[in-house]
Amino acid sequence: MTKFREEDVYIFNKSRECMSKEEREELQLRRLKKVVKYAYENVEFYRKRYDEHGVSPDDIQTLEDIQKLPFITKDDLRNTYPFDLQAADKEDWVEVHSTSGTTGIPTVAAYTQKDLDIWAECVARGLASLGVHKNDIVNVAYGFGLFTGGHGAQYGVQKIGALAVPMSSGNTQRQMNFLRDFPADFLCCTPSYALYLAESFEQAGIDPKSIPLRGGLYGAEMWSEEIRSKLEDKFDISAQNIYGLTEVIGPGVATECHIKDGMHIAEDHFYPEIIDPKTLEVLPDGKRGEIVFTSLTKTGMPVIRYRTKDITSINHDKCGCGRTTVRMSRITGRSDDMLKVKGVIVFPKQIEEVIMTMDELSPAYQIIVSRPGTLDVIEVQVEIDQVNFSDSIVDLEGFKLNLARKIRDAIGIGVKVTLAEPFSIPRSEGKAVRVIDKRDFN
Repeated sequence: MTKFREEDVYIFNKSRECMSKEEREELQLRRLKKVVKYAYENVEFYRKRYDEHGVSPDDIQTLEDIQKLPFITKDDLRNTYPFDLQAADKEDWVEVHSTSGTTGIPTVAAYTQKDLDIWAECVARGLASLGVHKNDIVNVAYGFGLFTGGHGAQYGVQKIGALAVPMSSGNTQRQMNFLRDFPADFLCCTPSYALYLAESFEQAGIDPKSIPLRGGLYGAEMWSEEIRSKLEDKFDISAQNIYGLTEVIGPGVATECHIKDGMHIAEDHFYPEIIDPKTLEVLPDGKRGEIVFTSLTKTGMPVIRYRTKDITSINHDKCGCGRTTVRMSRITGRSDDMLKVKGVIVFPKQIEEVIMTMDELSPAYQIIVSRPGTLDVIEVQVEIDQVNFSDSIVDLEGFKLNLARKIRDAIGIGVKVTLAEPFSIPRSEGKAVRVIDKRDFN
């Protein structure tokens, strides 16, 4: 029995979240026509790209006509760095955000006040589905700065009228003090950091269940159902997923409701498609592929048919929460982040799912890929759990071999398993670093 109360959840904007299929599609088409025309007239990149493909705004007469438009990619955004994709006049910009740029030139997006209002609305919808009300306190432990996570969560909290505590990430002892002494009802951060906080409370001799949290929205990194179970068990809360990306707007593009059967996409603002990442064919409901988004209402930097590289599926089945918006399943990997080892495609999440089934292990792990000679080697470093790892398990080598066998069965190739001491694998106060690829491809 969790502290989370299902009777507290509600629908923030019924007129938009519960529209009929016909009403929604009429709204989407009207907005699609408008944004394509707006981008064509105000962004040289779009005008040139569409002219090259022989397509114009007048060609958009149905929702299916979106498929006539070319995709844009992360490379397009990098090539137009910093502001060549901005459509609004500079005098209308009120805020700028950026990706980290860890894999190259960062993506920079300018926001108008209208964009910020839409963003706040979308995050508020997710918070309402968690049960956040005006009299609640929400601790926001996502990073702030140019990263969208902290700002988006704070805007959503304030849209509802609840009290936002903009803690940002880092300074774990201060986080613990505030969660205990200035008690928050909800926590927004990465799932890996939430688990780290739980571990830190346990190290300090404090039961995480004693913290008055009722729930949290966790995102900014891929996480599994096993991670959810650990979070909910440790804190006695409801842990729900939130999804977004800077290029589209930030967190709030899609959020789980309390049913936890997929994330509801804010379809009145973001039009989703699922494509085969190789053939680029649009796939039907239920088929897993790469999700593509078109921002229907963003005015600062609209993106049209943006390839996210995130692998998921969507479905329009009726949800028990009452919302009629399409739901996307949990992200299982990225078409550009998958590992190819010995000719086999491996997604880190496959390994995580095995680790999370074993109580003897901590959620902290790293996958190290190297090429010491001519062959690739995968080493999985995972911490033993100081609470559940029994002293009676004297056959550590046997335990490691069993874990290696389970991982091999899951991914199709053998791995080396290294058991690490508790709290020896570096924790991240932002996004967890799960994979270290030491291979030299030059």
